[in-house]
Amino acid sequence: MKKIVLASVLATVSLGLGGCATVINGTSQPVEFESDPSGATIVTGTGLTCVTPCGYSMKRGDDSMVTFTLDGYQDVTVYIQSRTGGGVVGNVLAGGLIGGVVDASNGASNHLYPDPVNIKMVPVGGDGEALLIDKDGEVVSTVAEYNAKVEEDVLEGMVKNGQLPDNSAE
Repeated sequence: MKKIVLASVLATVSLGLGGCATVINGTSQPVEFESDPSGATIVTGTGLTCVTPCGYSMKRGDDSMVTFTLDGYQDVTVYIQSRTGGGVVGNVLAGGLIGGVVDASNGASNHLYPDPVNIKMVPVGGDGEALLIDKDGEVVSTVAEYNAKVEEDVLEGMVKNGQLPDNSAE
């Protein structure tokens, strides 16, 4: 009898905690866009625009990209990758299978990277490459190196979420 009661309590608790990341994090994440020099116009993969420094709330589960433009500087496009957060295993353990499925399906257990999307731009005709800067002001890599690492995954995700046409049949 004790086993049945314990099983019932565990089942009820796991259903009640289902979708913990959805409740705690939500399905969107505020993403900041910064540039050096500031004043660059950004356009996201979904068509949102603003002038740096600025920010938008973006869906945690959707890969995207953003293009920075500024007169006198080379245009820079950066991929934004939706990455699975480290709390997924804990969510499944605490919230049960249902919570894990809910959070995985709506992207709530993911986080967008990079955030902030901070770019050091290169003057037209200048030497060097655009740099990706972290939240502490340190250089992460060149934008080209970062994009090369995540390009296949991000482009596949952008096709899935309708930001890019599916050209796989061609």
